[in-house]
Formats: sequence, C-alpha cells, structure tokens
Amino acid sequence: MNLPSARPVQGLHHFAWRCRDAEATRCFYEDLLGLPLVHVIKNDHVPSTGEYCPYVHIFFRMRNGGCIAFFDLGDDTAALPSANTPAWVNHIALAVASRDDLHAMKARLEAHGVAVVGVTDHDGFIESIYFFDPNGLRLELTVEVAAQAVVDGYAREARSLLDRWTTRQRPVTPHQDRP
Repeated sequence: MNLPSARPVQGLHHFAWRCRDAEATRCFYEDLLGLPLVHVIKNDHVPSTGEYCPYVHIFFRMRNGGCIAFFDLGDDTAALPSANTPAWVNHIALAVASRDDLHAMKARLEAHGVAVVGVTDHDGFIESIYFFDPNGLRLELTVEVAAQAVVDGYAREARSLLDRWTTRQRPVTPHQDRP
C-alpha cells in the first residue's frame, strides 16, 4: 500500500484543557501571564459529535501565534489529575525569551500569591519554573539556554539515547512501521 507522505506540522494552534471557571481562568492567563483573550466560542452542542453539552471555549494567544484554550462546561468542575501519573509529569511548557524574563515572571507570579518551583536547570538545555493555574493544570515557563551547537548535538544523539532506553525497558520486538 502506498501511503501519502507526512505533511509538515506548522506548529501548535492550541492546547485545550477543561477549566472550572472561565473568568478566573481569563484573569490568570490574561491579567497575570499577559496572554490576550482572542476568541470565545459559546455553544450548546459539540460541533464534532452533536452531543448536547453547553460550554464556552476560550482562547489565549501566545506571541508565536499558538494558543492555550479552555472549556468551561458550566458545572464548576476542573479536570481531574491522572491517578496513575505523578503530578510533575503532565504539564504544558510555555517559552519565554530570556533568563531575565523567566526571573521576572517568577517574581510576578510569587507577588500574586502563586507558589513557584524553580528556577530549575535541565541539563544545561533549558531553565524552567513550575506552578499551577486555577484549574490544577501544571505550567512550566522555560527558556532555552544551551548554545545552538549544543542543541544540535542533542538532536544528533536523541534517537540512539531513546533506543537504549527502549532496549533497557523492554525486549526489542520488530516493528513493521519502523524505518
């Protein structure tokens, strides 16, 4: 069978998450983090399934054009954390331009009563801070600090490191779809 080739993904359009309260979420993302509210969809039926479920879908624009978005289902309920996953694993990382910006955002968040973990150094590749939004979503603000030559070296080694992890974690089995 001749499958069409993969088409390049242009970037993140939006990441969507359930929120407990659209206005509290707007206040956090727009007023505190500085991401402008750019679109609101209010509907009583889910367009993809036709299911009746009144909601508001709100979008906040990042400087690179992508969005973070939320669904408020009007029931004062946030998404539940995954019971089988440590709280630090599932998160969304948003980029800032510089270490100065990272430190300034840490100070801003703490001044508004948000508990922040970090600045954390990740193997000389990135530096990050971590915190939770009003919905329990773990956020990371991060800045890439490694020189381009170092980043290029990481890219060259990435596949072999993953292959070694995979071999160590479970027996290797042939994959029909592996190049």
